[in-house]
Amino acid sequence: MKFLFDLLPVILFFAAYKLGGAHPEAAHALLSGWLGDGITVTQAPILIATAVAIAATALQIVLVWLRHRRVDTMLWVSLAIITVFGGATLFFHNPTFIKWKPTALYWLFGSVLLGSAALLHRNLIRNMLEAQIRLPDPVWGRLNLAWAGFFIAMGLLNLYVAYNFSEETWVDFKLFGGIGLMLAFVLGQGFYLSRHLEEESH
Repeated sequence: MKFLFDLLPVILFFAAYKLGGAHPEAAHALLSGWLGDGITVTQAPILIATAVAIAATALQIVLVWLRHRRVDTMLWVSLAIITVFGGATLFFHNPTFIKWKPTALYWLFGSVLLGSAALLHRNLIRNMLEAQIRLPDPVWGRLNLAWAGFFIAMGLLNLYVAYNFSEETWVDFKLFGGIGLMLAFVLGQGFYLSRHLEEESH
């Protein structure tokens, strides 16, 4: 359930884009009254999806606050990034900004993991998982590097899809490709860690 809740903005972005694409005239009329003239019918789906994603991320924070009376830093960071990149997309009527948003978030994650390890000598992946599993120090280091590398690669892949395929393909990739690759990475990581967990137990 939490997994779906975390994906709420992406799922609603996808749904709003598809709905706007199915009814472009209605989406265009709605946005024209809100954003003013200068919006074309073909721009309407991505713009309305962007507005929905911003609202969904803000809603996430409200719901988390109401339930836990605290909000994780990464949720605030996610809201800031979607507001900046999504806001620029709405203001300039240019989808390029929202297409860069996943890359900015992925690269921020990767940079934080690498920077914390190199500058602060803190392994953030270890901090998050050490209570659940015990691993040798070198494995924790490789795990931190693997996650950082994964995020950096995902950022590059997002740009490749955004600039080499249609807008609709990019929207599909944002949901299904992102989730699929993340699950595949976590599964592969699980196989790798199980080997070291078995070695540790002997």
